[in-house]
Amino acid sequence: MAIRILLITQWFDPEPTFKGMVFARELVKQGFKVEVLTGFPNYPGGKIYPGYKIKLFQKESIDGVTITRVPLYPSHDKGALGRALNYMSFALTSMLYGLFFAKRPSVIYAYHPPLTVGISAAIIRFFRRAPMVYDIQDMWPDTLRATGMLSNERVLRGISRACDWVYKKADQLVVLSPGFKRLLIERGVPESKIEVIYNWCAEYSMPTSEDCNSIPTKLNDRNSFQILFAGNLGKAQALDAVLEAASLLQERAIPIHFTFLGSGLEEACLKDIAMDRSLSNVTFLQSVPMSQVGSYLAAADVLLVHLRDDPLFSITIPSKTQAYMAACKPILMAVNGDAADLIERSGCGMSAEPQNPESISKAAIAFMKEPPERLLAMALRGKSFYDDHLSLSVGARNFGLIFKRLSSL
Repeated sequence: MAIRILLITQWFDPEPTFKGMVFARELVKQGFKVEVLTGFPNYPGGKIYPGYKIKLFQKESIDGVTITRVPLYPSHDKGALGRALNYMSFALTSMLYGLFFAKRPSVIYAYHPPLTVGISAAIIRFFRRAPMVYDIQDMWPDTLRATGMLSNERVLRGISRACDWVYKKADQLVVLSPGFKRLLIERGVPESKIEVIYNWCAEYSMPTSEDCNSIPTKLNDRNSFQILFAGNLGKAQALDAVLEAASLLQERAIPIHFTFLGSGLEEACLKDIAMDRSLSNVTFLQSVPMSQVGSYLAAADVLLVHLRDDPLFSITIPSKTQAYMAACKPILMAVNGDAADLIERSGCGMSAEPQNPESISKAAIAFMKEPPERLLAMALRGKSFYDDHLSLSVGARNFGLIFKRLSSL
C-alpha cells in the first residue's frame, strides 16, 4: 500500500513558494500518494488570484498530486491584525479539513512559517494518530524580532512557548542549516529528532548554454569585472555597505562593476546613495521573471551574497547561495557562519565580512586577480557540490527516507 503524505502549507503554486509543486511531484515520483492542503492563492498581494474563488473547499489534481484548497482570510498588508487573521483562518480551516475530511495520512508534513500551520498539523497529528514532520524555514520568534515585524516582548515570549510546544509534538524536525540545529538543541530539542536537509533552488531557471550566449547588454562591458547581486533589496541585505565598497574601488580606479538585479523596500534609498556618491561602477536593474534570471547570472563574473551582520543570519543559508552554485558561478559570500562555511567546504568562492566595505572590496579585487581558469574551477566545484548535496533530487530523496521510516513505526 502506498504511503499517503498530507502536505500542509499555507502557500502553494501558483503563489511564489519554495516547497511547492516541484517538491510534491518529486514525492509522487518516489511512489508516495500526496495530498496538498493549502489555501486559495492570494500571496503576496493579498487578493485572490484570477480563476479562483473562495469556497468551502476546492480540489484539483495535477501530475498525480491532489491539491485541496480551504478558505482563509486573504491579507498580506503590513498590519498585524490582517496578518494574524490570515494565519489563523488558514490554521482553523486546515485543521478542520485534516480532522474530518482528509483521508487518514501515513505521515503529515507541515511547512513553517507561519507557526500556525505547525499548530494545526500538531492537532491533526494527535487525533489522526499520524506522525508529523515539521519543516522549519524560519526560526521564530528570532526572525520576527530581528526583522522588526514584532517588538512586543510579551507576545514574542508567547510565540516562543508555542514553538516549543509544536517542536515537542512533532516526530521529526527538518532544518535548513547546521546553525538552526544547534539553536534547537540549545533550546532543549533532542538532537536525534532534528535533521538538516539543505534547501534547493528553482533549478528550471538556472543558466543554459543559450543563456551564456545571450548576455544582457547591461552586463556586456568586458572592460570591467562584473559582480552581480540578484534578489531582494531590503533592510536585511544591508546593501549600503556594498555601495560603500564600490565607492572605495572607484576612488582607487579599480575596474570592478556592481550590478543589482531586483527590487525591494530599500531600492530608492540605495539609488539615492549611488547618485549622491556619483558611482559610475554601480547599475540597478529591475526584477525579471525567474525564467530570465539565468541569463543575468551567466553574464556575471562573480555572484554576491550579502546580509546584515546579525547573529540570526550566521545560522542561516540564504537561498540565493544554492541558486548561485547551481548557476555554475564563483560566489563572494559576505555572510558569516553557516553560509561562509558552505562556501569553504565546496571551494566555490571567497568570503568577506558583512557590512565591512574594506573587506568586501578586498575580496572583489582578489576575485578580479584570479586567472580565468581558477574562477572556472571554483564555479565547477560549486555546481558539483550543489548536484551532490543540495539539489532537488537529493533533498526530496532525504525527505522520502524520513517519510518511509516514520510510516513504518
